[in-house]
Amino acid sequence: MADLKPKLATVDPVWARICDEAHEAIRAEPLLGGLIHTGLLHHPSLERALSYRMSEKLASSEMSEQILREIADEAYLADPELGGAARADIMAIYDRDPACHRFIQPVLFFKGFQAVQAYRVGHWLWTQGRRDMAYFIQMRVSEVFGVDIHPNARIGKGIMIDHAHSIVIGETAVVGDNVSMLHSVTLGGTGKEDGDRHPKIGDGVLIGAGAKVLGNIQIGHCTRIAAGSVVLHDVPPCKTVAGVPARVVGEAGCAQPSVSMNQVIPDEA
Repeated sequence: MADLKPKLATVDPVWARICDEAHEAIRAEPLLGGLIHTGLLHHPSLERALSYRMSEKLASSEMSEQILREIADEAYLADPELGGAARADIMAIYDRDPACHRFIQPVLFFKGFQAVQAYRVGHWLWTQGRRDMAYFIQMRVSEVFGVDIHPNARIGKGIMIDHAHSIVIGETAVVGDNVSMLHSVTLGGTGKEDGDRHPKIGDGVLIGAGAKVLGNIQIGHCTRIAAGSVVLHDVPPCKTVAGVPARVVGEAGCAQPSVSMNQVIPDEA
C-alpha cells in the first residue's frame, strides 16, 4: 500500500490576520475595495503581496512593474528570511507606533515599512552580485519614499522607522535587531574616507528624530540617542546620549528603549 502523508497547511498568523483585517476594511470603506483586493487579498502569501506592492510603487518608464515584481518574487523565493524579517517588522510597528492599529497599515500605507522591504530586496540583489540592479532599487526608493538606504548596508529584523522622511543609511552601516528610529536620522560617514566608515548600531537601540550618527563607531545595545543629537564617538550599552556633540547623560532608563519608545530625558540627567 502506498505511504500516505497528510498535507498540512502552513500556519501564518501574520498573513491570516492581514487578510481578516482586509475584509473588515472593505466592509468599512468599500471605495478601497479595489486597492485592498489587488494589494492583499488577490495574493496567496505576504511575500507575493509585498512583491506586488513594491513593484507598483517603484515602477517607472525606466523599469516596468512586471520586471520589478519578478525580481522581488525571485528574492523572496530564494531567501525565506526576507519574509520572516517583513513579519517581524510589521509586528514591531504595530507594537511600538501608537498610530498603527492594524497589521494592514504598514503594508498598504506606511512608507517606512515599504522602504525597508524594498531595501531588503535590493540587499539580496547586492549579495547576488547584481549591483547595478540593487542601485536602481536604492534610487527608486529614495525618489518615491524619501528614504536612502545603501543596498550594502546590513539591517536586522524587527525594525520600525516612524514617519521615515529623510532617512539616510550609508554603505557600511550595520543596524541590529529590534531598532527603532524616527524621521531625519542619518547613519553616515565623517568625510571622504573610504572603506568601513559608517556606524554599527546594536540591538534594541532607539534613535530620536533628526539624530546624526557619524563615522565607524559602535553604538551599544539598548542605547537611547536623543532627538537632534550628533554622535561622533562610541557609546556604551544601555546609556542615553544627547547633545551636539553627543555625550552620555544617563542610563537608558529601561531594558528595551526601542520598544518603550520613551524619548523624554529626566531633568536631572
